Order: sequence, then C-alpha cells, then structure tokens
Amino acid sequence: MQAPRFLDIEYCQTDDALFPVAMAWSLADGRMKTVVISPEDAWLPDDGDLGDFDLRYLEEQGVPPLEIARELHEDLPDQTVYVDGLDPDEILIDKIFSAIGQDAPFEIAPITELITSLDGDTLEDRRRQLMIDEGLEPQLPENGVYALLLMAREEGLFDAD
Repeated sequence: MQAPRFLDIEYCQTDDALFPVAMAWSLADGRMKTVVISPEDAWLPDDGDLGDFDLRYLEEQGVPPLEIARELHEDLPDQTVYVDGLDPDEILIDKIFSAIGQDAPFEIAPITELITSLDGDTLEDRRRQLMIDEGLEPQLPENGVYALLLMAREEGLFDAD
C-alpha cells in the first residue's frame, strides 16, 4: 500500500512569536509519527508568555529541531506532503529547518491539490465532520493527519502494491 503523505503542526502564536510545539506526519504505509518539539530560544517571545503552552513541558518532553529534521529527511525525502491548508505550516517547517541551517527535504501542498474533486470549503467541512464523527480533538496534530488519511482513503487515493 502506498498512501499520500500528510503533515499537521500544532503551534504557539503570541503577539511576538510563532513557533511549532508538536507535529505529526504520515508514512507511505499509512502509519503516523508524532513528536513534541523543544523550542529554540530564539523562537520564544521576549515576555515569556506562551499562552496555553507550558515551556517546561516542551523543554522536557520535546525533541530538538536537529533530531526532527533528521527523521523528516528519512521519512519524507523528495515527497509532496499535504496539509489541511488552515495553518501556517510552511512557515513552521521553515522555522524547524532554518534553526539547523537546512532546507526541508519535501514540498508542502494544500489538500486541495490532492483531492481535486471537491472545493476547499467542502473539503474543510468533510475534515471537520470526520473529526466529530471519530471523536478527535482538533488541536492534536495526529488527529489532523488521521482525518486527512481518512479523506484520502475515501477518495481512493491509496495505491495497492
């Protein structure tokens, strides 16, 4: 089985900061990986206010950008990776790879480029309904990836080996 690759990023956004805090992505066989991200000092707001996020948790449980980049290089080289198109995913991926002086090994594209039979609003309505039907919390990136995988399966976009 060959599945399209998907990615979703949870992020912290304040008045003077925008950075990734967790990420999930899918593999060719449809499995997922998920990771909490340890923020770089340069990403943090000057006032230290991260809103709903606990800096200690991110630092203790998070994986540094170098390790995440290494894993993404292994899992998604030369791939087109689809996102829901709602978040600043490209900016967030650039932050991770810029922190280590590299470019991302994959291209990001909105789900509308993969599922072309439905318009963007219909796709978003379908994704939202799948999240409700499956009892998924929308803020968890693995749930966002799972919903996109379900949509791709419904559209017959998984190739058989």
